[in-house]
Amino acid sequence: MGLPAEKIIAEALQLPATLRALVAERLIESLDFSETGELSSEWRDEVTRRCREIDEQMVELVPSEKVMARAYAALK
Repeated sequence: MGLPAEKIIAEALQLPATLRALVAERLIESLDFSETGELSSEWRDEVTRRCREIDEQMVELVPSEKVMARAYAALK
């Protein structure tokens, strides 16, 4: 690992936990796409399945505010 990467990691580790989680999420999301920027067939199938479950009211949607409140509470 080169010096720039080490510097970025060191600086990221100084961030509050919530911001580190955001940075980690964005980095992981960047790995989910192929080089062409298209979703893999596995992700496409997953998105289709989840959309169908929502359309057929098979799942209960939770407002993002409630999800984030639970996540922050779990971090404490």
